Amino acid sequence: MDLMTNDTTTKSGQTVNELFPVFLKLDHLKVLLVGAGKIGLEKITALLNNSPNAAITVVAIHILPEFTQAVNSFDNIKIEQRAYTEADLDACDIAIIAANDKALSKEIFTAARLQNKLINVADTPEFCDFYLGSIVRKGNLKIAISTNGKSPTMAKRMKEVLNDALPAELDETINNLQKVRNKLNGNFEYKVKKLNKITRLLTDDDTAYNERRWKRIATYILIAFGLMLVGHFTFTYIIPFQSIKNGFLSLYSTLDASFLVMFAAGFFAQLVDGALGMGYGVVSATVLLSAGVSPAAISGSIHTAEMFASGASGYSHYKFGNVNKKLFKALVLPGVIGAIAGAWLLYYLGEEYSDYVRPILACYTLLLGIKILYTAYQKQIKKKKFKHYKALAGAGGFFDSFGGGGWGPIVTTTLITKGRSPRYVIGSVSITEFFVTFASALTFFILLGVTHWQTILGLILGGLIAAPIAAKLVGKLPRRTALILVGILVIVWSIRILVKVL
Repeated sequence: MDLMTNDTTTKSGQTVNELFPVFLKLDHLKVLLVGAGKIGLEKITALLNNSPNAAITVVAIHILPEFTQAVNSFDNIKIEQRAYTEADLDACDIAIIAANDKALSKEIFTAARLQNKLINVADTPEFCDFYLGSIVRKGNLKIAISTNGKSPTMAKRMKEVLNDALPAELDETINNLQKVRNKLNGNFEYKVKKLNKITRLLTDDDTAYNERRWKRIATYILIAFGLMLVGHFTFTYIIPFQSIKNGFLSLYSTLDASFLVMFAAGFFAQLVDGALGMGYGVVSATVLLSAGVSPAAISGSIHTAEMFASGASGYSHYKFGNVNKKLFKALVLPGVIGAIAGAWLLYYLGEEYSDYVRPILACYTLLLGIKILYTAYQKQIKKKKFKHYKALAGAGGFFDSFGGGGWGPIVTTTLITKGRSPRYVIGSVSITEFFVTFASALTFFILLGVTHWQTILGLILGGLIAAPIAAKLVGKLPRRTALILVGILVIVWSIRILVKVL
């Protein structure tokens, strides 16, 4: 069998590496190394790093001092400072030639073939039965890298990459799996299936694990808050149980014509927010401001309703692959802290200074409307480095709670103007919004309780219906046209409120 040809050309013209990888127990074999110069030093270092107990005979006329220093502490290394003889090949199982002498290398290769000895001649693939590939080692885990002898430099670079990427703790994982394996009962097939199930997490990247974790957290939060609301309505309207029927009738009779308006507002606000990554709070806040609701109640109602809508929207964006996990993790915690701070401040200012806060919030929504229009006419900007994610999320969360909206216009607009992909910005900001609105809603719930429940219910129902539709439409709607319409709507509504208040 001719071992000098190690690749095969496929129909597509690509070559395939046909080398068969093996791991040798060199401590059971006799190794001959011819040459003790720079190349010989490289070879002996690789051998001893991987098989420190290997029996190696070194034959060389000239020996580098560094070579002698490298093997001084190894009793299993025998150095003979002399010229190579054919008898040296007779006494070994494997030969590695690191001599800077092509004629000698060819002579040893020919003799090794006659004796059926495996041989490797450095930097001469046609004289190699095997290659010394780059090795990545993490305790008991060992990975050999081969480029079919074509580019040792590439193999070294791949070694560096894998060394950095693979954690040292993998060896502990291997030891733990060995303990599990030894404890498993049953046949070989059962053990394989059981270990495959245990190790499946190793093939999942961190983002996939974080996706499942955040999804569980979001689900638990939504259930918990839903139970709080159900409990509140139950003990407010239904108890005593003898009045269940009367309670339901009374609840129905309290619905007025504004309920349908709030339902439409929730639907439209979530449709805009889910498709553009902004607009829910702005649209909802302008509607409630014009209806004369107090600032704190406005923000509390919006965020209570928006929590359900943003949860549905975030899940829909995740389902359609619109979420950047790193961006989500960078925004979520500072956004939550900012939302709590904004809600707390609005509660204490809104009660005493509502006449002053209302026009301030109207001016705020007016500025947001102008910003949305500005964004609509802004050209696509090349991606720039942006490091202030925490400050941006904190400011967005604060103004979102304090103004009843602004998370999307502040965070989404900023990130898009920095050149980030609109699709992933909108998806990531939308799923983060769930946690921001939950923090805000919980703060208002503790401070205010549940007020204006018709507004909340209308916004919730409208938003839940619109969320999956918006996620499906993201990136397909004419973005400029939608932004212009939303911007004009918010500006007109804000001016109307200012005229009415002033």
